[in-house]
Amino acid sequence: MQSLNSKSAKGLLKLFAFALGAVILSPLVSADTYRSGQHVEPAFEGWRPNEDGTFNLMFGYMNENWEEEPNVPVGDNNMFSPGDSDRGQPTHFLPRRNRFTFEVTVPSDWGDRELVWTLNVNGKERKAYGTLKADYLVDNMVIASETGSLGAGTSSPESRANLPPVVTVQGDDIRTIRVGQPLALRTHVADDGLPTPSDPVEQAREFAEFVGGPLAAALVTEENVRKRILMSPPIKVTVQKTNGLFLSWNVYRGEGKVTFNPQQPKPWEDTRAGSHSPWGTLWMPQTPPEDGMYDVEVTFDEPGTYVLWGRADDGGLYHDDYITVNVTE
Repeated sequence: MQSLNSKSAKGLLKLFAFALGAVILSPLVSADTYRSGQHVEPAFEGWRPNEDGTFNLMFGYMNENWEEEPNVPVGDNNMFSPGDSDRGQPTHFLPRRNRFTFEVTVPSDWGDRELVWTLNVNGKERKAYGTLKADYLVDNMVIASETGSLGAGTSSPESRANLPPVVTVQGDDIRTIRVGQPLALRTHVADDGLPTPSDPVEQAREFAEFVGGPLAAALVTEENVRKRILMSPPIKVTVQKTNGLFLSWNVYRGEGKVTFNPQQPKPWEDTRAGSHSPWGTLWMPQTPPEDGMYDVEVTFDEPGTYVLWGRADDGGLYHDDYITVNVTE
């Protein structure tokens, strides 16, 4: 019996080692294959009503590249129809899945018409079709579920009580700066403290125990979670999303290289990694500043007009603000 248990234990260890190796290697293979050259898939996320009778159609996208951040100006390759081709869509596309990136307001008499977003990136044209069909109605619970804060079809009194944070950029909405000159941004974020911040290390440990038992859970440390060794989700990328308030600044429009100091986490489920590389370290929730003020410096390498996108996210819900920066020689 002892020999059998020993063999079983060795078998489990081999199985776990194989599974762990697959978790480590699979993102490496995928990222190597899809670092660049892939298309961007526009996505219609749903719609929600406004108090004045109009409706907001909500869009996001999936950038199939792990690293490439394509720039596609508004025009034939990045347009809406019918009507105005510029509906406030991004022209700079962050890697991977970016949900609920922007909203387009349509009139109260929109009816059963469709609003079509067309993207052509790296030679592949894709379309997303916005509609007011009842199945696409979105509320805060749907947003929290879609972004990974809730399990599918689940809720709690805390999640139902959660309100979106409010982000307010201090100072002018339009700034002028020179190439290479740091731009200081101060942003105030107010939040209700919900949902309760989660511990990503404990999340990883629970998942490891579910997959491999106590032995696998014992191998989980903050260091290897930060290296994303055990953070590859089994079903979808939002499965291990971390709840916790943060502010993220990223480029929304503009083609030159932009550097943020400190480096900013990505707006949605990939806050586990840095915004510019799948090999970035895990974003661990930090205690928000007591006064709610977040400071970041932004430096531009090339002249041009840029739109910077600030998103406050509490893990379930979000709020956005933007500034325009004119960068001179």
